[in-house]
Amino acid sequence: MRAVIASGSGGPEVLSVGEAPDPVARTGEVLVETVATAVNKADTLQRKGHYPPPPGESDIIGLECSGRIVALGPEVEGWSVGDEVCAVLAGGGYAERVAVPAGQLMPVPAGIDLVTAAALPEVACTVWSNVFMTAGLQAGDTFLVHGGAGGIGTLAIQLASALSARVLTTAGSAEKLAVCSELGADVTINYRDEDFVQVVDDVTDGHGADVILDNMGAKYLGRNLDALATEGRLVIIGMQGGTKGELDIAKLLRKRAAVIATSLRARPVEEKAAICAAVAEHVWPLVSDGSVRPVVHATMPLERVAEAHRLMDDSGHVGKILLTVA
Repeated sequence: MRAVIASGSGGPEVLSVGEAPDPVARTGEVLVETVATAVNKADTLQRKGHYPPPPGESDIIGLECSGRIVALGPEVEGWSVGDEVCAVLAGGGYAERVAVPAGQLMPVPAGIDLVTAAALPEVACTVWSNVFMTAGLQAGDTFLVHGGAGGIGTLAIQLASALSARVLTTAGSAEKLAVCSELGADVTINYRDEDFVQVVDDVTDGHGADVILDNMGAKYLGRNLDALATEGRLVIIGMQGGTKGELDIAKLLRKRAAVIATSLRARPVEEKAAICAAVAEHVWPLVSDGSVRPVVHATMPLERVAEAHRLMDDSGHVGKILLTVA
């Protein structure tokens, strides 16, 4: 099959389309013919040699896809050959075919075309599992999401807004902040010339953010704690600002706050299946009725994978970058 092959670790130039062995659906898996996949920040880390796949998983890059089922492995129920699906993956998305545990499949939301559906699985599962299942965001809560113009941010803003939370977000340009406002952000913060801690304090009259979704890690750790409300929950899902930071335990105790770090890729299959089921139940109806929509910055053929990775590295995009495979 056609697949993206990495000649080594490094810049986007190490990626090109070549040939790879066809995957086989094992017990509990289905074989999906990929129509589209999406570029995620984690993909660029894997390309650089910093984020290898979990043991036993495909070393082909790609954490999500959309496509059609072409074969069922043993003991698979509830799916049929020909079904149009989207899926979260531990790897293998940048290829014509991928074997997927059946629990990680989701139906394509009504009203969404099959290519655009590739923009949804990773961000929907990440946002729903972290912001709602883990951090317990409720209607009326104040929610701060960093990087509001990215794939995760654009979906997080819409979901939190649709479920009646007050949404604050950071981004690095007036153009990106305008998009965040259009998506439902109540307060936008330019992190280049504004202090998000001060803005959060001002607009909440000192209450702080009940839930913060953070992709920066170490760089924002102390300031995120400053911005948290009493009994607030900080969920860290990225390390763009480093891996080691200093945490004021006394302040954490005073606020009775929680700092939680999660990843999706290495979770057990059963946990991923529970998240996918929850997304299909709670998120897909909001996508189908237009309350939440996938934001796609660019769609390119698989052969332009290096260009797509350069675009991701430059951080000038808004929403998702898709690669068409079929």
